[in-house]
Parts: sequence; structure tokens; C-alpha cells
Amino acid sequence: MKIWSDSFKDGAAIPGEFAFAVRDKATKVRLSSNKNPHLAWSDVPSGTESLVLLCIDGDAPTDGTHVNQEGHTLPASMPRADFYHWSLVDIPTTRTSIAAGEFSSEVTPKGKPASLPAPLRHGINDYTGWFAGDKDMAGDYYGYDGPCPPWNDERTHHYIFRLYALDIPRLPVEGRFTCQDVLQAIHGHILDEVQVIGSYSLFE
Repeated sequence: MKIWSDSFKDGAAIPGEFAFAVRDKATKVRLSSNKNPHLAWSDVPSGTESLVLLCIDGDAPTDGTHVNQEGHTLPASMPRADFYHWSLVDIPTTRTSIAAGEFSSEVTPKGKPASLPAPLRHGINDYTGWFAGDKDMAGDYYGYDGPCPPWNDERTHHYIFRLYALDIPRLPVEGRFTCQDVLQAIHGHILDEVQVIGSYSLFE
């Protein structure tokens, strides 16, 4: 398979319009337009019954104690883990692209709803857990919510948009499923996978 984006080049920076937040000189950060980027793919293998798309930031700090704290900097060498920004499942094989802004435009406090035109389904992303203790933002964050790395993080974050071709038409996950649930469910059903990577930083 092949995958590409007209919104950013593989390995290059993701424009701010596709991020959850952008740098602001006065306030450190401000919310951005949070549009999902354009993605397109081709050469899906024979026997594919559906596709799954994930967006993963593999550079998220494992310790949030000093995240976005004045007077502290997160060193590039500190331990990192995955933060999931998007899961879209049951993508029909007749679809070969996603338009920029098709599934996300602007930040939605408390999260976007789960509803999508059938057969498409969104899972919740990791902003659900991140905002759990914030009364103004807490909720279930379905679908895509873009990059918002800590503004005091020395490390540039990399966002992997990974597409899987599966041998089943419907993924066996239900309701309020997570990206980790998706990864478990696709095990043993992957015919092929491909990815495109963009980078993003709010550090100055």
C-alpha cells in the first residue's frame, strides 16, 4: 500500500491548522483550528475487507508533573510513551481518501460526538484521559484531535498516521472503544500496513 497527505510531506512539520493548539507569544499556546489532515492511499491488497486508521504520537512524556509548567523544561531524553490522537475503523475499501477537515474542525470542549455515517466508526482518543480532571474540558473525545505537545518540551513530537488493511469487514469493538482496543482487535487480521509521519513542536 501507499499513503500520503496533501496537508504535510512525510517527515516534515504539520501546519498549525491541523493541530489542537499553536504557539502564542502572550499565553504560550492558544487553541487552533484542529482540522484533520488530508490523507489518501492506494494499492490496497487483494482480499482487504476494511481499513483502519490510527494517529499515534510516540513522543509523549510518561511523567506529566512538569508538563507546561513555568520554570521547567522537559528534556528530550526523558522517558516517552504513545498518545493516541485518532482511531477510525470500518473504512470501506471503496474509499481512497479523507479530505482535510472532513472529520474534525475546531476544538470541541468535552469532545466531539461519536456519530458518523455508517459503516464508519470513531473510537475515543487519549484527550479523554488527559482532560478527565478538567471541569471545562472533561468528556469523551471521539475521532481526531490534533497535536498539542507540551510547550516546554525540548523534544519534537512525531505523529504517525498508520493505515491497516484488514481481512474482516467490521472490527470487533463496540461502544466507547479506545485506540488500544483497536490494536488488540486488528491482531491476526492485518494484510498490510503503511504510514506517513509529520512532526510538531510548541517549544521555543
